[in-house]
Amino acid sequence: MESKDSVIAAFKQVPIKVQEVDFAQRGYHLEIMLEPGQLRDFAQLLRTGNFYLSFISGLHLATGIDVSYQFANYAFPCRLLAHVSVDADNSLPTIADIFHGANWHERETKDFYGVIFRDHPNLKPLLLAEDMEDLKPLLKKEPALKDRAAITRVEKIAEDKPAPAVKKEEA
Repeated sequence: MESKDSVIAAFKQVPIKVQEVDFAQRGYHLEIMLEPGQLRDFAQLLRTGNFYLSFISGLHLATGIDVSYQFANYAFPCRLLAHVSVDADNSLPTIADIFHGANWHERETKDFYGVIFRDHPNLKPLLLAEDMEDLKPLLKKEPALKDRAAITRVEKIAEDKPAPAVKKEEA
């Protein structure tokens, strides 16, 4: 992969849902929605395409828990954000064997959201004490849960908003 366009073309062959977004608004170039079964193949494709892992984090939504993965490329400007909804058993496959930096990120996501990363080599608590296993500090209560559209950072443009008033110069 030599460019953002070649990354998009590679994803479309897999098939992965990919959407170009405005970097100035979102802080990344591509947004990807994955099924849990696509995660490891996706990560392997990025690994061979000279990408590195920036972070992994959870997000508690009205529809359940999503895990977000952000990657960037060493050779050309391309940051991407992938979203994966956790399986019904609150688990996802690990990518710690593909991207070694995922080890701590996955452990932190388990601490805060309770997501189990299947086949993780060392899924022990990272930040919380072992006797706090049941505490999931970033899970929200029902009334506070929102859908993805409500929290997505997109500039809202009001078409019926009047133009700003222009001051008249005094003579």
